[in-house]
Amino acid sequence: MDDTPKFITTTSELETAIKTLCSFGAVAVDTEFIRESTYYAQLCLIQLAAGEHCFAIDPLSENIKLTPLFEMLDNTNIVKVFHAGRQDIEIFVHLTGKVPNPIFDTQIAAMVVGLGDQAGYDKLVQHYLNIDIDKSSRFTNWSTRPLSDKQLKYAIDDVKYLIEIYHIMHRELTKNNRLNWLDDEITALKQISLYHPDPNNSWKKLKIRSYKPDFLNRLKFLASWREQRAISKNIPKNRIVRDETLLDLAGTNPKNAAKFENIRGFPGGSNGKLVPEILQILANAELSPRENWPKIKIDFRKDKAPAATLELLRVLLKHITESEKIAPKLIASSDDLDALARDDNADIKLLKGWRRELFGNVALKLKTGEIALSIKDKKMQLIHLKDS
Repeated sequence: MDDTPKFITTTSELETAIKTLCSFGAVAVDTEFIRESTYYAQLCLIQLAAGEHCFAIDPLSENIKLTPLFEMLDNTNIVKVFHAGRQDIEIFVHLTGKVPNPIFDTQIAAMVVGLGDQAGYDKLVQHYLNIDIDKSSRFTNWSTRPLSDKQLKYAIDDVKYLIEIYHIMHRELTKNNRLNWLDDEITALKQISLYHPDPNNSWKKLKIRSYKPDFLNRLKFLASWREQRAISKNIPKNRIVRDETLLDLAGTNPKNAAKFENIRGFPGGSNGKLVPEILQILANAELSPRENWPKIKIDFRKDKAPAATLELLRVLLKHITESEKIAPKLIASSDDLDALARDDNADIKLLKGWRRELFGNVALKLKTGEIALSIKDKKMQLIHLKDS
């Protein structure tokens, strides 16, 4: 592949580049962005590669329109290859209203081939190509112009090797009949709702310190208000009110401006410009019907999963995933194992499809005593005690 990246600053150059890339069945895609001072990421650079071609596109140029790129991202005949692509995809969804399609994520694929839950791009380059890449420009300010040669080389390295890795991984997954094992995760990545979260659910991302219904209801209203305000002004949420302050507001429920002096970290105290707005939000929360108040999923009355069963399932999962060279996270979450420990017919992903074949059926046999775990020559093994 050509090591000299083509830096594209005009629409005509972009049209030519996209025409070249569209002759390939797969194109590697990466972006560089900043979001320290905005709610939405500010796109600063787009890198594309296929075959022997690599391009760096300048979205900040006054002489470029990205329409040809957007058309390629929507071309169903071309696979768009990302590594840990959620944030990159989020940028394109914000710009176009669509999720690129079809897509392939090499970090997800890395889970299937046993390279870990969140394998870094540099790890994949080293593993497959035995190349060490320079990551020293990772935290550079990508909005500055002109970009240095070092910055451009770093940016292009992220796609130049990615497309080669994709082809290797695709062949490996196809050979082992595991390509479809990625389907659930890729499908989740393609859901547009992932990139348009409901502000009414934003309270769930906070570290909640109380499960009282009235507290949760106020927190829901406050978090939704903050999320919507951050979106409309395109500023980070914590620039409006910090998480700890939001939790304090929900907990103390101030009834007048004077009470805001006691809210730690509240901008402006009792004279803050947000005081009237927040008082109204809290009043609206109080008037909302109790049946609409949020409910925490945790049910403290529910019996805990049998501890011994749960621990055995964890050990079995570790054994099978190590044997099959696949990341445990791809098979089952802690909640999945907890559900299986309680119920043989739980509605969970590990009791469906290839996960059931690989792990679920064995786990059920372990629970019923048809198989057992044993250690021989310092290695774990399964012992079949009776016919299934």
